[in-house]
Amino acid sequence: MKESKNFSEMDGLATLGLIIFLVALTLPRWQPVEVYRWVAAAGALIILVSRIFTRYSGSDLKLRRLLRIQLWSGIFFCAASAFLFIPGGTLRDFIAFTMAGAAIQIYTSIAIPRRRKKLSENG
Repeated sequence: MKESKNFSEMDGLATLGLIIFLVALTLPRWQPVEVYRWVAAAGALIILVSRIFTRYSGSDLKLRRLLRIQLWSGIFFCAASAFLFIPGGTLRDFIAFTMAGAAIQIYTSIAIPRRRKKLSENG
Protein backbone atom coordinates (compact mmCIF):
# COMPACT_ATOMS: atom_id res chain seq x y z
CA MET A 1 0.00 0.00 0.00
CA LYS A 2 2.84 2.41 0.81
CA GLU A 3 4.29 1.69 -2.61
CA SER A 4 1.12 2.97 -4.31
CA LYS A 5 1.18 6.09 -2.14
CA ASN A 6 4.78 6.81 -3.17
CA PHE A 7 3.81 6.38 -6.82
CA SER A 8 0.89 8.80 -6.53
CA GLU A 9 2.84 11.44 -4.57
CA MET A 10 5.75 11.45 -6.98
CA ASP A 11 3.49 11.32 -10.04
CA GLY A 12 1.63 14.33 -8.69
CA LEU A 13 4.89 16.19 -8.21
CA ALA A 14 6.04 15.22 -11.72
CA THR A 15 2.74 16.46 -13.13
CA LEU A 16 3.28 19.78 -11.40
CA GLY A 17 6.77 19.96 -12.92
CA LEU A 18 5.40 19.18 -16.37
CA ILE A 19 2.79 21.92 -16.03
CA ILE A 20 5.46 24.42 -14.95
CA PHE A 21 7.66 23.36 -17.89
CA LEU A 22 4.69 23.78 -20.24
CA VAL A 23 4.00 27.25 -18.87
CA ALA A 24 7.65 28.11 -19.54
CA LEU A 25 7.17 27.14 -23.18
CA THR A 26 4.38 29.69 -23.55
CA LEU A 27 6.08 32.51 -21.62
CA PRO A 28 8.39 33.85 -24.38
CA ARG A 29 5.36 35.40 -25.96
CA TRP A 30 4.72 37.67 -22.95
CA GLN A 31 7.87 37.71 -20.85
CA PRO A 32 11.56 38.43 -21.49
CA VAL A 33 13.96 35.53 -22.08
CA GLU A 34 15.34 35.55 -18.55
CA VAL A 35 11.98 34.72 -16.99
CA TYR A 36 11.11 31.66 -19.02
CA ARG A 37 14.62 30.22 -18.70
CA TRP A 38 14.27 30.03 -14.96
CA VAL A 39 10.69 28.77 -15.06
CA ALA A 40 11.68 25.99 -17.49
CA ALA A 41 14.68 25.06 -15.34
CA ALA A 42 12.51 24.93 -12.21
CA GLY A 43 9.95 22.70 -13.93
CA ALA A 44 12.64 20.38 -15.28
CA LEU A 45 14.28 20.13 -11.87
CA ILE A 46 10.95 19.26 -10.22
CA ILE A 47 10.39 16.54 -12.84
CA LEU A 48 13.88 15.12 -12.30
CA VAL A 49 13.62 15.12 -8.50
CA SER A 50 10.23 13.43 -8.58
CA ARG A 51 11.54 10.75 -10.94
CA ILE A 52 14.62 10.15 -8.80
CA PHE A 53 12.52 9.61 -5.68
CA THR A 54 9.96 7.34 -7.36
CA ARG A 55 10.79 3.94 -5.94
CA TYR A 56 9.54 0.50 -6.81
CA SER A 57 10.46 -2.29 -4.45
CA GLY A 58 8.42 -5.02 -6.10
CA SER A 59 9.77 -8.02 -7.93
CA ASP A 60 8.61 -7.14 -11.46
CA LEU A 61 11.68 -6.33 -13.52
CA LYS A 62 9.77 -4.82 -16.43
CA LEU A 63 8.03 -2.25 -14.22
CA ARG A 64 11.33 -1.37 -12.59
CA ARG A 65 12.88 -0.80 -16.02
CA LEU A 66 9.95 1.38 -17.10
CA LEU A 67 10.47 3.57 -14.04
CA ARG A 68 14.17 3.89 -14.88
CA ILE A 69 13.27 4.87 -18.43
CA GLN A 70 10.92 7.48 -16.99
CA LEU A 71 13.87 8.95 -15.10
CA TRP A 72 15.51 9.64 -18.46
CA SER A 73 12.64 11.92 -19.43
CA GLY A 74 13.54 14.15 -16.49
CA ILE A 75 17.19 14.08 -17.53
CA PHE A 76 16.23 15.13 -21.07
CA PHE A 77 14.06 17.98 -19.77
CA CYS A 78 16.96 19.20 -17.61
CA ALA A 79 19.31 19.01 -20.59
CA ALA A 80 16.80 20.98 -22.66
CA SER A 81 16.58 23.71 -20.05
CA ALA A 82 20.39 23.78 -19.80
CA PHE A 83 20.52 24.78 -23.48
CA LEU A 84 18.56 27.89 -22.56
CA PHE A 85 21.49 29.01 -20.39
CA ILE A 86 24.42 27.90 -22.57
CA PRO A 87 25.55 30.82 -24.74
CA GLY A 88 26.10 28.59 -27.79
CA GLY A 89 22.86 26.67 -27.30
CA THR A 90 20.21 27.12 -29.94
CA LEU A 91 16.46 26.83 -29.89
CA ARG A 92 16.84 23.72 -32.05
CA ASP A 93 18.79 21.98 -29.27
CA PHE A 94 16.17 22.97 -26.70
CA ILE A 95 13.34 21.66 -28.87
CA ALA A 96 15.17 18.40 -29.67
CA PHE A 97 15.75 17.53 -26.02
CA THR A 98 12.24 18.61 -25.06
CA MET A 99 10.77 16.35 -27.74
CA ALA A 100 12.97 13.43 -26.64
CA GLY A 101 11.81 13.86 -23.04
CA ALA A 102 8.20 14.15 -24.16
CA ALA A 103 8.42 10.98 -26.27
CA ILE A 104 9.79 9.00 -23.34
CA GLN A 105 7.18 10.50 -21.03
CA ILE A 106 4.35 9.53 -23.39
CA TYR A 107 5.64 5.98 -23.78
CA THR A 108 6.05 5.39 -20.05
CA SER A 109 2.74 7.04 -19.18
CA ILE A 110 1.05 4.40 -21.33
CA ALA A 111 3.26 1.41 -20.50
CA ILE A 112 3.41 1.74 -16.70
CA PRO A 113 -0.37 1.70 -16.06
CA ARG A 114 -0.73 -1.21 -18.51
CA ARG A 115 1.95 -3.18 -16.69
CA ARG A 116 0.46 -2.40 -13.28
CA LYS A 117 -2.97 -3.51 -14.51
CA LYS A 118 -1.52 -6.73 -15.89
CA LEU A 119 0.25 -7.42 -12.61
CA SER A 120 -2.91 -6.81 -10.59
CA GLU A 121 -4.87 -9.19 -12.84
CA ASN A 122 -2.27 -11.93 -12.44
CA GLY A 123 -2.30 -11.55 -8.69
